[in-house]
Amino acid sequence: MPSPPTSQVLDPNALLLYFPAPRTATGENVLELHLHGGPAVVKAVLSAIPRCVPPTTTPGAPRIRYAEPGEFTRRAFLNERLDLTQVEALGDVLAATTEQQRRLSVRGTPGGLAKRYEAWRQQLLCARGELEALIDFSEDQHFDESPSELCASVAGQVRGLRVVLDVHRRNAVKGELLRSGIAIALLGAPNAGKSSLLNGIVGREAAIVSREAGTTRDVVEIGIDLGGYLCRVGDTAGLRRVEEGVRSAGGEVSGAISLVEQEGMRRAKARAAESDVVLLVLSLEDVDADGSVSVLLDPETVDAAAELIRTKANVLVVLNKTDKASPPDLETATQQILQTFPGLTKPRIYPISCKTASEASTSTITTTTDAGGIQTLLQGLIAHFHTLTTALNPATASENPEPNPDAVIDPSIWQDSLAATERHRLLLEDCIRYLDAFLAEVYVPTSDERDVDSSESGGDEDGEADIVLAAEHLRGAGECLAKITGRGGAGDVEEVLGVVFEKFCVGK
Repeated sequence: MPSPPTSQVLDPNALLLYFPAPRTATGENVLELHLHGGPAVVKAVLSAIPRCVPPTTTPGAPRIRYAEPGEFTRRAFLNERLDLTQVEALGDVLAATTEQQRRLSVRGTPGGLAKRYEAWRQQLLCARGELEALIDFSEDQHFDESPSELCASVAGQVRGLRVVLDVHRRNAVKGELLRSGIAIALLGAPNAGKSSLLNGIVGREAAIVSREAGTTRDVVEIGIDLGGYLCRVGDTAGLRRVEEGVRSAGGEVSGAISLVEQEGMRRAKARAAESDVVLLVLSLEDVDADGSVSVLLDPETVDAAAELIRTKANVLVVLNKTDKASPPDLETATQQILQTFPGLTKPRIYPISCKTASEASTSTITTTTDAGGIQTLLQGLIAHFHTLTTALNPATASENPEPNPDAVIDPSIWQDSLAATERHRLLLEDCIRYLDAFLAEVYVPTSDERDVDSSESGGDEDGEADIVLAAEHLRGAGECLAKITGRGGAGDVEEVLGVVFEKFCVGK
């Protein structure tokens, strides 16, 4: 490959490939240079390219320049080689760090999401067309259906579509867990073993472990790949009553807690409330000189955990220090936990021993057993993550136990819907609000309801739906779906394009 204008050879075995438009990645003419990867070769070629000016170039014509970040992908979008959902999926492919993220990104790259959004938009367009035909021609033409019958027919179609969109929206939330990571909070009393458990999960000394109570004051968050799932595990300050002392691992009792520790407790509760999964860490402690043990149930921890169990379905109990307990003691402790937290079930209780696990990890003797039960806990977490991120469908969604028959469509949509992004979810929520407004507008009251309304209003209202307003609601819903794919009005979608493309590197 010679260097202009001296014809100096830059790479003796370079390969040039020309791809004519429009069947290229960007839809334009593309020339690819395949070079040897030495830094000097690449630098020399990059320096020579801007000097390659065709002899027919007119004065003032743009010269060869470096591509801007995401410019190739933007050109592919503008030339309709990619839609906006495929662009976002490509971004997910580039950003994927775990196996589940990779699988999620692959679901969105073929363009199946865009086809479904467009099919739903066309469905709304047809429904809107029926209403607008009624508006424009009802006085001149005879329709087989009365206005009320036509509205009822369209409402049935919209109601079925709403079921599908709502489940799709809820699956987008599940997909975001895979994309952004599952937040896990470790909650418990001081010296229950939260920091030791964090170290056992991540496989290194990520948090300080001390016999002194109250070592952890702020949230310590660590990112980790568990079974292909990106997780953000947060160790938090121990919970106890403000006026109480606390017994350290050595048996000493410290005084009332400081303002700093109180702030740490507040942050611990807040972190647990906003987490996707909460690991409630309890511990077995000696209660008598004869060696009997019991679960340490601090009132502050019990109150916080009970509220979480009542409001969140994803609370697991980790019973630590089981190396102190015999099998009968362990069964007694399990029953004690179940009695304290009525909303809990036995499969959600995992007995572990961080001490045993730590000793096994430093031992020179190789063992195949699950020392300390940490691996069993991790396998349970992975199974829980799978349940948490499994796509819903109208039959399994609790809010729609009996879906509208019109909503029965290709089952593969539910797995694909996991690839929907947070931007998709927000637009789907707007779309659903428009559909709800439409259904409220065309709602036909029963005869009893009409009698009640008539008696209350004096009989002035005729109860007829505003067809013009109803059609406008459908137009708004369709525009929301068009914005998702980026093929709506230019003014509607241009503002989101810059945000999407600026995340790409120069090579894309």
